[in-house]
Amino acid sequence: MVRRFRGPVVLPRGGRDDEHGPDEMGGAVRFRHRDEIRRDFPALVPAVLFAGDITPDGDVGQYVKEYTAIARERLAAGSEGQFPEIQAWRRAFVAQGLKPTQYRCASESLLRRLRKEGDLPRLHPLVDLCNALSVAFAVPIAALDLARIDGDLEVGYATGTETYLTFAGEVEHPDPREVVFVDGAGRAHARRWTNRQSGHSAIRPATTGALIVAEGLHESAAVDVPRLAAALREALAAVWGPGALRTAGEH
Repeated sequence: MVRRFRGPVVLPRGGRDDEHGPDEMGGAVRFRHRDEIRRDFPALVPAVLFAGDITPDGDVGQYVKEYTAIARERLAAGSEGQFPEIQAWRRAFVAQGLKPTQYRCASESLLRRLRKEGDLPRLHPLVDLCNALSVAFAVPIAALDLARIDGDLEVGYATGTETYLTFAGEVEHPDPREVVFVDGAGRAHARRWTNRQSGHSAIRPATTGALIVAEGLHESAAVDVPRLAAALREALAAVWGPGALRTAGEH
């Protein structure tokens, strides 16, 4: 049995309470939500973890099995569109001028795939772990290769000049006022907030350090997101050892 939701929520060390950086990784990346996102989405509850010592051979099978089982149990009682976590993200997408059934947050897409296909694809142990936790909590989780982020990473409204690399290798430009994850080089690492990550910073076999961001908007997010972070921290330490927990923070 995988033990879940144990251990304290670790707060950021120093700096503003909405900024986090991997102190033991040389301060290479700092992450924050810009003030306009905080203003327009005051219900936002994020969790930010910086993970190191990641290898492509980690055994996350037990965690994936248990957390996807939790998601299947929820789906048996009703479709993902009825979950309060998903409904909150749909409202956020409408607020951005998006059709929520055309552009879905990552957790809704994963839950929809799990409901239709009965399982989730296996990509990389870190991604598989994050995906399993995402469907269990119905909360979107982004996992990005730290080495592929240039400077600081912020969540904010796009100007339209940012560049975004698809998984197919095509370059796109986000729409103005679209919510993106953008780094110091003007590269968008996610489009439409939690809808689609970039192929540029996708976790790959050579990844050793990762930035992991979970974001909730629903009424109980202040309880659920820290529980998710605690579960992720425990799994990271169990699979990759204590070195995987370099720094973690919640806004």
